[in-house]
Amino acid sequence: MLIIPLAGEEGGGPLGPLLPHHLSEFIMGILLMIIIWLVLRAKVVPAFEKMYAERAAAIQGGMEKAEKAQEEAEAALRQYQEQLAEARQEAARIREDAKNEGARIKAELREQAEAEANRIVTNATTQIEAERVQVVNQLRTEVGGLATTLAGRIVGESLDDDDRARRTIDRFIADLESQPVGDKAEQGQR
Repeated sequence: MLIIPLAGEEGGGPLGPLLPHHLSEFIMGILLMIIIWLVLRAKVVPAFEKMYAERAAAIQGGMEKAEKAQEEAEAALRQYQEQLAEARQEAARIREDAKNEGARIKAELREQAEAEANRIVTNATTQIEAERVQVVNQLRTEVGGLATTLAGRIVGESLDDDDRARRTIDRFIADLESQPVGDKAEQGQR
């Protein structure tokens, strides 16, 4: 065995526990280092590089997916905002249409109510006129009968001649109708 003398050794002993004592240990250390380096280069480094590439791809894919998802979310948000704006416009149009329809219906109902009121007033006027004519005729008959009876008592003769009595009554009522309203009131007070 060959011992490598190192500088600073006194008595030929090693300087420290890490320095090889013999040349064979030194050669063996170098060979083991080369073997370990070859194994690391052949097996471990490719596995690390493969794992690194997979992780880099996963991270890159995740980032691309995130960017794509963000773009899709932004597109969906734009579409939602457009639909919301369209819905608001449609709601405004529907409100306006409903308001116009309400005004039209209100106007139609008002016209119908006015027509019905006019019809009722016309019917009432016609009915009142018919009732007035009927009452006037009835009063003529009653007043005529009373006047004939009264005149017969005053004169002392019976006025049973219907034609003559009717002519007298008609003439009396015609005279009453021809007088102004104020004169009738004064005669009624006397």
